Amino acid sequence: MADETSSREGECTELLQQLIRNACVNDGSVGSGGEIRSTDLLHGYLEGSGVDIETFESAPGRTSLVARIEGTDPEAPTLLLMGHTDVVPVNPEHWRHDPFGGEIIDGEIWGRGAVDMLNLTASMAVATKRLARSDFAPRGTLIYLAVADEEAHGTYGAAHLMAHERDAVIADYVITESGGIPLPSPGGLKLPVIVGEKGVFNMRLSVRGTAGHGSQPYRTDNALVTAAEVVRRIDAFQPETKIHEIWQRFIGSMGYPDEITGPLLSSDGLDEILGHLPIGMARQFHACTHNTFAPTMMQAGTKINVIPDHVDLEIDIRTLPGDGREEVMAELRLALGDLADRVDFHPGEYDPSSASPIDTPLWDTLSRVTQQWYPGSETVPYLTVGATDSRFFRRADRIAYGFGLFSQNMTFEDYGAMFHGDDERIDTASLALSTELWEVVAADLLSGGL
Repeated sequence: MADETSSREGECTELLQQLIRNACVNDGSVGSGGEIRSTDLLHGYLEGSGVDIETFESAPGRTSLVARIEGTDPEAPTLLLMGHTDVVPVNPEHWRHDPFGGEIIDGEIWGRGAVDMLNLTASMAVATKRLARSDFAPRGTLIYLAVADEEAHGTYGAAHLMAHERDAVIADYVITESGGIPLPSPGGLKLPVIVGEKGVFNMRLSVRGTAGHGSQPYRTDNALVTAAEVVRRIDAFQPETKIHEIWQRFIGSMGYPDEITGPLLSSDGLDEILGHLPIGMARQFHACTHNTFAPTMMQAGTKINVIPDHVDLEIDIRTLPGDGREEVMAELRLALGDLADRVDFHPGEYDPSSASPIDTPLWDTLSRVTQQWYPGSETVPYLTVGATDSRFFRRADRIAYGFGLFSQNMTFEDYGAMFHGDDERIDTASLALSTELWEVVAADLLSGGL
């Protein structure tokens, strides 16, 4: 068993290092990403193992790879293991080590994407290859998808595949990022399963003013000054606290004492208790229970000596389950107050929140098999505050969860801070755990056990 664990760890470590070094950085433009580098790598890695491999190109260099182990029973459930190959941009000056070096330092692999989510993309590939080489003959089909463009709306990845290559990727059950990080609690160890995600509502605000000479600013209608107040009001705004079902199930399962559980499940008491929690946990818990409004970009001015008459602000808005455009617009106008009349609203992309139920065979499988690594642990539902490719499959009435299996070498807060953060890294022990997890899950769900 120790030799098998070591083999999984070594094979996955090497593959992850290569994926990191491919530097498939996605800045949102069609020409970025270059995921073909990693699909070529994965094609070569999987070739000859017995899996059926296809690649699909949605735009030059924007390639996704699908590998299949066909089931023997067309009526049996199908499982899709989905990992993305693109990563977000990085500022190397803020890192202690080369973000695209894939170095192993003290048992950890450093690099952009190590946590989000090349570790899982690699472990899913290794598990698929190991199953194929073991002559795995499941009743239901196993599909591995290394998908492009997850970090920029999925236009050239999951959205394209579901629209144009649906038969290649559709499955009854989908697993992708980013749950499974062990979370100690008074009620024992919890393994969060991402069953839902917040919606995305991009918004551009245009602030109007009157042009003038920069040498005479007295009593001018400076759009930049107005925009500064718009930003301040959005930042200071306290949106309504909403205790939705996923949050209730999560907190209800954690086993916190009543003096903590009560406020966390109270629309009146939650905001107060957040100030007493560790900052990483407080940010997560706040985002899980509020629509959020984050000013992130500004374009203003034409010349240093010209009072600007126009400013554009970009607002990143994330919406809770049950809230749509109308509810969010009402909150945004409330935040702006009388300045709402000085602003033109330009709604952009809107992707509503999505969720999957937990009374499913996949939930049962995850709850059952994880006991062999973490005896006495409990899978608990959780809402991710970012966006994943799960939403494309939930829209097609498929069950989609975010999960993995990680060691306890890093805290829940450590993992959270590294998503799109500096000094991103993953311990090699977690790679072995996730790889073995996928093998056991596939056997349990598709064939009723190893």
